[in-house]
Amino acid sequence: MDTQETLGPVGFLKMHGLGNDFVVIDRRAGGRRVTAALAQRLGDRHRGVGFDQLAEILPDDGADARLVFWNADGSIAGACGNATRCVGRLLLDETGKSAVTIRTDRGVLQAVDVDGTLTAVNMGPPLLEAAQIPLAPGTDPLHPPIPGDPVAVGMGNPHCVFFVPDADSVDVAREGAAIEHHPLFPQATNVEFASVSGPDRLRMRVWERGTGITLACGSGTCATAVAAHLRGLTGRRVTVDVDGGTLEIDWRDDGVWMTGPTALVFRGELA
Repeated sequence: MDTQETLGPVGFLKMHGLGNDFVVIDRRAGGRRVTAALAQRLGDRHRGVGFDQLAEILPDDGADARLVFWNADGSIAGACGNATRCVGRLLLDETGKSAVTIRTDRGVLQAVDVDGTLTAVNMGPPLLEAAQIPLAPGTDPLHPPIPGDPVAVGMGNPHCVFFVPDADSVDVAREGAAIEHHPLFPQATNVEFASVSGPDRLRMRVWERGTGITLACGSGTCATAVAAHLRGLTGRRVTVDVDGGTLEIDWRDDGVWMTGPTALVFRGELA
């Protein structure tokens, strides 16, 4: 880092949910704020630490904590389900509670302990109107006019979900990059490719907006499950196999619940 960027050591955690990896910086007691430039430098896997997203923990008067998510390109991510689960696990272990609340741009989300091993988070209700996703005015989210007939779903960030015969055969790098900045998505979009692999079971791969291919995407998994149900392909409770493992998604009346494992890899200090 340049001298002007170096203001003293910054503690961090490296965590992942199914290989979807994060740098977590806890600023509840103060410390250096995260900026776009810092996020870009830390996100560099060769010259920094490397991550799919950076999660910044902040204090909050109405919840156990507040989260801000940063992409590796320095942009803000409105939601990040696996990072929310990871930080939820930190807060559950720290407080000894069975449930904690976390404020994000999506609203106040609840994270709960599942049998002492897994962590579930309520990602809130899906956003299904064009203006909410957001999608270009007048566009039908169930059938936006994009080759491949995808479904557009908002989970605090936009998603474009394609149902294909075999998700493993898709060139995600090429197809995902081609759709990320499609003009129908004014804020760009995450792109998912999913296929039905069994009764209420999906195989999904993802291209994340501002990051690229990741091994898992929590909000994308939720969006894919919602889209599959809306298309009549599955029920409201599904198992989704991603590149990094398996997530359980349950679209309930109070929101879309996502359950899966988390891991704390190491603690470090930025020089």
